[in-house]
Amino acid sequence: MVKAVVGANWGDEGKGKITDMLAEKADIVIRFQGGANAGHTIVNEYGKFALHSLPSGVFYGHTTSIIGNGVALNIPVFFNEIQSLTDRKVPMPKLLVSDRVQIVMPYHILFDQYEEERLGGKSFGSTKSGIAPFYSDKYAKIGFQVSELFEEERLREKVERVVEVKNVLLEHLYHKPLIDCGELMETLKRYKEMVAPYVCDVSAYLDRALKEGKTILLEGQLGTLKDTDHGIYPMVTSSSTLAAYGSVGAGLPPYEIKDIITVCKAYSSAVGAGAFVSEIFGAEADELRRRGGDGGEFGATTGRPRRMGWFDCVASKYGCRLQGTTEVAFTVLDVLGYLDEIPVCTGYEIDGKVTTDFPVTAMLEKAKPVWKVLPGWKCDIRGIRDYAELPENCRNYVEFIEGQIGYPITMVSNGPGRGDIIYRARV
Repeated sequence: MVKAVVGANWGDEGKGKITDMLAEKADIVIRFQGGANAGHTIVNEYGKFALHSLPSGVFYGHTTSIIGNGVALNIPVFFNEIQSLTDRKVPMPKLLVSDRVQIVMPYHILFDQYEEERLGGKSFGSTKSGIAPFYSDKYAKIGFQVSELFEEERLREKVERVVEVKNVLLEHLYHKPLIDCGELMETLKRYKEMVAPYVCDVSAYLDRALKEGKTILLEGQLGTLKDTDHGIYPMVTSSSTLAAYGSVGAGLPPYEIKDIITVCKAYSSAVGAGAFVSEIFGAEADELRRRGGDGGEFGATTGRPRRMGWFDCVASKYGCRLQGTTEVAFTVLDVLGYLDEIPVCTGYEIDGKVTTDFPVTAMLEKAKPVWKVLPGWKCDIRGIRDYAELPENCRNYVEFIEGQIGYPITMVSNGPGRGDIIYRARV
């Protein structure tokens, strides 16, 4: 059976915890898209970790963690992460890397930085991890698959051809130092040595696993609103963040994905630029940011303070619909226990008309939130494991959100740890 864990919103929903939790009963966990530009925060018996490349199943000895072909693989970051785990007494995980995954080249990171610098105030708020240049090259057919590292003469010819184009841009557009082919080839030789023990035909491996009845977990990065096609374009990531892409990015038949667990936060947060209708500012945002998550709302990869907002029913309903949600995991509910009242965005006012449908970016940028204010519960709900034991106003909040988005909330997270979860029957 194949399950997917994906985000409904801008990312930062708490997918890492949910994946880590579900991985306990999984055989295989696969990252199927994105790169090291976003992270998943995990809290378990080994401590607190921010994963950027590794799948969130790496803390279990019985799981195999896979980097799928749809990922942007930064090989040094990948191996630094492995080292960071083993340095903290986490057992060496079982890892596989698709022979078809493409490599984030050193110049991708430079081009990302140079372009954001060139755009200045009109930049995209990139994490400068090389993701947009990487995916641009992939679809321009000048990217490098891991398998190409093992054919040195073919690799050298391709490097020389690609570098010729890159150096024109470096010299005449960015006015930056040129790439040396010899140095780049030496770097790629080191990459080959690092990744060689893990490379395999992942789609064939998964085909065998399905025939053996294994449980497979697909792990998405970011959320619906950062999807290249269906998100807040152009302030999006450069790959598809949807569960549907899991079949492509992992090498699975689409009909094998049976359960799509979409993660929603009990409030909203985002890193990076782009429309954010329910955003809040000033002291109100600072307080929520300080209390949020485990140690505050700051990007797991960048450390940047996240933009904060109240729960957005319009965006979340849209995000769940595009994911093909079968059930919702509702996270960080415990954070809201300090509030007397909790605003919820239930609609958008655009040009004097109220809508509950998520619009295209030009309309989104004109949207004003329509608020409904719900009473808070004013207590700490950590430690509760039975939904019926939550305060009445807390249950009312969950059930109001569920009614607004139209998808069943089956898991409620009320703390950062693996065990801080309340299972709830579908209504």
